[in-house]
Amino acid sequence: MEIEILRALAHPVRFGIVRKLAEQAEICACDFTDDFGVSQPTISAHLKVLREAGIVTTRRDGNTICYSLVPRALAGVAGTLAELAAPQPVRP
Repeated sequence: MEIEILRALAHPVRFGIVRKLAEQAEICACDFTDDFGVSQPTISAHLKVLREAGIVTTRRDGNTICYSLVPRALAGVAGTLAELAAPQPVRP
């Protein structure tokens, strides 16, 4: 699962969406288009990738779909990256 999350985060727009969601609890899909200068269908495609990777979740409010971050999805990847970044003891 970590590979799928990293793959999803590798695109600059998707990474930007996740950063925005980390700042705000919930954002409507239509609010992302101005931030990234791409069309609504493109934003929807990126949000689908993030949703399938388990990084974001949705809530429907009438015709509006609101997205929020799934913090535990990123926590596992963060832990793995922290382990990789930790200095290893030098073997004699």
